[in-house]
Amino acid sequence: KKVLVAGRGELSQPQKGQNVTIRLKTSLEDGTVLQEEPGLSFTLGDGDVIQALDLCVQLMELDETAQIISDSKYAYGTRGSTQPAIPPSARLHMEVQLVDVEEAPDPELLSGRERLDLANSKRERGNAYYQRADFVSATNSYSIALNIVGCNSKVDITVEEESELLDVKVKCLNNLAATQLKLEHYESVLKSCSAVLQHQPDNIKALFRKGKVGVGWNKGRVCVSERFLA
Repeated sequence: KKVLVAGRGELSQPQKGQNVTIRLKTSLEDGTVLQEEPGLSFTLGDGDVIQALDLCVQLMELDETAQIISDSKYAYGTRGSTQPAIPPSARLHMEVQLVDVEEAPDPELLSGRERLDLANSKRERGNAYYQRADFVSATNSYSIALNIVGCNSKVDITVEEESELLDVKVKCLNNLAATQLKLEHYESVLKSCSAVLQHQPDNIKALFRKGKVGVGWNKGRVCVSERFLA
């Protein structure tokens, strides 16, 4: 990380778990601009963005502008990305300005709709990690989503919102089981699948993955198709 414009001092640096907003310009080494975000907001440490940003923004000061150069290992990997459009194994040059820092909202105080939107954004991030074969990061994103939908609400939510939250919970548990299979964490797979089956005893995905655990233990490998992600 190279500081281009100094910020307000070390006391203004954001902390893990806070929400930040940045201005971001991403380019290839030849100068080709791939992405421009005038106001990208995310929670530090939640894996909402690539690892290079998640780590480096924690070292920035409010109003600081910095240049970050990242190998593909800490960006979009060998597979690249379709959204945003990033080529495989791309080394990225990013110009970042830290615009705002604020405390992340307490999920218990969010409305039902806000909790649904937040949990779904974490789940979709997990799906993106899964498609890039980053199963550890996918597991983290699904776990965060489950914490959001599973917390005790301190505000009134409707019956419909409760039903939608349960639906998101089941999707996250199923996707979590898929990543755990890839990581060969078979006891965790059983736990995730059992949690799904408590709510939906005939859930095909959970039954399928629970059955695959025996295959994994016997053969030492499991194949799970991406089409089974929710």
